[in-house]
Amino acid sequence: MDVAYLSAASALAGSIVGGLTSSLTTWITQRTQARAGYLAREMARRDELYKDFIVAASKAYGDAVVSSEPQIPDLIALYAMVSRMRVQSTPATIACAEKVMMLTIATFLSPNKTIMEHYEQLKTGTGSEIDPLKEFSEAARAEMLDFSGR
Repeated sequence: MDVAYLSAASALAGSIVGGLTSSLTTWITQRTQARAGYLAREMARRDELYKDFIVAASKAYGDAVVSSEPQIPDLIALYAMVSRMRVQSTPATIACAEKVMMLTIATFLSPNKTIMEHYEQLKTGTGSEIDPLKEFSEAARAEMLDFSGR
């Protein structure tokens, strides 16, 4: 084989390897960036959903504490948010959200308590009625931390 052919073949092989390496690096970088963008959007969606659920559940539960007349549109909005969670959240978070809904409905159905009864519960810290969203908030936080990979 002629030395000139060997040099040309070596140069051509080097160019091919260099080009493939560059292309592969670019592809991996773009894929990593796309994945990071997806994760950021997904976390923002979940964060917004959880925030909306906490606000709506707090309002509905507050209404249930002082009234025996449920606001059906508020309960339907809560149910819709839980249904959205079923699509994208972990079973633990969904279970906690369902517990909040059930407690809210049960509170509407139970007799209203006096301010003194609520004060006594606050002092003793008894019952999930004191902070009905605590378990949900902790589950949502754990899910978000797991999702972000921390």
